[in-house]
Amino acid sequence: MSETINVEAIFGENVFNDSVMKERLPKSVYKKLKQTIEDGSELDPTIADVVAHAMKDWAVDNGATHYTHWFQPLTGVTAEKHDSFIGNFDSQGKVLMDLSGKELIKGETDGSSFPSGGLRATFEARGYTAWDCTSPAFLKKDATGVTLCIPTAFCSYRGEALDKKTPLLRSMQAIDKEATRIFHLFGHTEVKRVTPSVGPEQEYFLIDRDKYLKRKDLIYTGRTLFGAMPPKGQEMDDHYYGVIRERIGSYMKELNEELWKLGVTAKTQHNEVAPAQHELATIYTKANLAVDHNQIVMETMKKVANRHGMACLLHEKPFQGVNGSGKHNNWSLASDTGINMLDPGVTPHENIQFLLVLACIMKAVDCHADLLRQSAAVPGNDFRLGAQEAPPAIISIFVGEQLEDVIDQLISTGSATHSKTGGTLKTGVTTLPDFDKDATDRNRTSPFAFTGNKFEFRMVGSSDSVSSANVVLNTIVAEAFKEAADELEKAADFDLAVHDMIKKLLADHRRIIFNGNGYSEAWVEEAERRGLPNLKCMVDAIPSLVTEKAFKLFGDFGVYTKEELVARAEIEYESYAKSVNIEAKAMINIAGKQLIPAVVRYTTVLAQSLSAVKAACPEADNSVQTELLIEVSDLLSDMKVARAKLEDLVEEYQHIDSMEKRAHFCYDEIIPAMQALRDPADQLEMIVDKEYWPIPSYGDMIFEV
Repeated sequence: MSETINVEAIFGENVFNDSVMKERLPKSVYKKLKQTIEDGSELDPTIADVVAHAMKDWAVDNGATHYTHWFQPLTGVTAEKHDSFIGNFDSQGKVLMDLSGKELIKGETDGSSFPSGGLRATFEARGYTAWDCTSPAFLKKDATGVTLCIPTAFCSYRGEALDKKTPLLRSMQAIDKEATRIFHLFGHTEVKRVTPSVGPEQEYFLIDRDKYLKRKDLIYTGRTLFGAMPPKGQEMDDHYYGVIRERIGSYMKELNEELWKLGVTAKTQHNEVAPAQHELATIYTKANLAVDHNQIVMETMKKVANRHGMACLLHEKPFQGVNGSGKHNNWSLASDTGINMLDPGVTPHENIQFLLVLACIMKAVDCHADLLRQSAAVPGNDFRLGAQEAPPAIISIFVGEQLEDVIDQLISTGSATHSKTGGTLKTGVTTLPDFDKDATDRNRTSPFAFTGNKFEFRMVGSSDSVSSANVVLNTIVAEAFKEAADELEKAADFDLAVHDMIKKLLADHRRIIFNGNGYSEAWVEEAERRGLPNLKCMVDAIPSLVTEKAFKLFGDFGVYTKEELVARAEIEYESYAKSVNIEAKAMINIAGKQLIPAVVRYTTVLAQSLSAVKAACPEADNSVQTELLIEVSDLLSDMKVARAKLEDLVEEYQHIDSMEKRAHFCYDEIIPAMQALRDPADQLEMIVDKEYWPIPSYGDMIFEV
């Protein structure tokens, strides 16, 4: 019988949260720190020593021996360097445990050892980490012991952002300022702050660890480079929301407990569409905290999986032909007075503030669709987007029947007089209650969907940080709000001006709305007719970072400098090129050392069998053995030729002089060559005796866990 868990008792027990601060800090210090956290006021350095001392004492009381500035460099994962609390010795030789205010606020690390896109030369080593006091410190408990993790930003010696957090915090400041102006225009002068709230939904696969360790492609790249589909995949739709198996349930239980102790509001868990695929969703919280929490979720998923003899796969497409994994980014804007800017109310046609906000978001997404698409660009996502299980690579907005009708009324007549209602859904069963029916359905194919009181950006890849998507969302909407506020604040007749603005924005950007099937070829053609960009792959999306439009947008709001954008484009090209190059070399290695030798052994057995049959009984029909031997030999030859071709391309890759050219070469030449090597190998897997095939099959991995 499983032990009873008191969620309330354990929630946040490993977090230096508000209740801990209130208990351990002097009232004056607590008040000043809270003011910084809640109001965005400047951090008072005079309180740093007091906060650091209290944080250290709390951490030590909970078994901590080290602390680290926990940051998010441009690698996609977190980074940490552990320092012990050991300070000096007293006169009796007793060690003194210490954490100074200076050490809390600022750390130093090697800025050249992380991707910088040229912002840092190899010989320029100094980089700084700066405490983000709006994200609480927490304790990480693992094999290294207990470590106090202090969430920080990471920047270069000259102040350039080298991480995912700094631009996010900048973008939050930008949208806070402009959204507050919108509130004030509508008479909500009591609003002092607007915060973007985010709720990521994390998809992932779990497979048996022993099988994982037999797959070098999974170890090196996170995805399978070879593998034929089993007789059953996800055709029966019997895994989604299905009964959670015992082994998986045990994993989920420990995962939840670990996350709750870290203050992460793990809320929803279920089986996803594909076999061995699952999802965990957290409750909304402010954007920078949500980003931190999602990184914690991904780290914890992998750690807990190891404890249960499993491997957690976060790649966007670990299995070809099987649903990939994404990360829905639920986004909304809330005031410090509790008003959700994206709540349409019961009668959205009468909610002028909401209609202006909606129109501004439509404008933002339409004008900067390329940047929004780029924000979800990671190498693995190329295999997922548009693959009939994820949104297409074309950015569009789903608003639903109710809002689309209101929009069309405003565009066609200049006013909206009614909103469609959902009515009542009758079950037809007397013992069941009737339901209030929603006024609109949902659309799973839309990349940017309105879902009642928020927008859901569905393009983000499962392995990716949600930071980039929210940086773009915050900034493009801040621009639309600013342009609206600049005009409306000068209007002689506000009511008339806002009415005319809403109508114009809706008419100008109506093309971005699409409520139909995003998977259809008809939509691809229609999107092209509308002039919407279709950036099918990562290398096509990267250039959006280095346009004059992007320089102006991010520069005007102080989110990125031109140099930071150019650097990030270089890093993106580098990330794509290096990822594909590693995959190609892994394929060459696996094919040469494992698959080809295995097939050679099998053909030898076939040949021996054929010779034995012929010798024993020349009159016997040996056509089956003959045909099989020919087929296997032909595929083996195809595989050998394809491997040699891939080897030549990998060698050619080494002599290309820029990362941008390398990235394009990878997409145009190496990716097709990898598929050419995979095709005969996957056919051989379906022919060669399982006894001889050296790596676990798809069936072994996704159904035997």
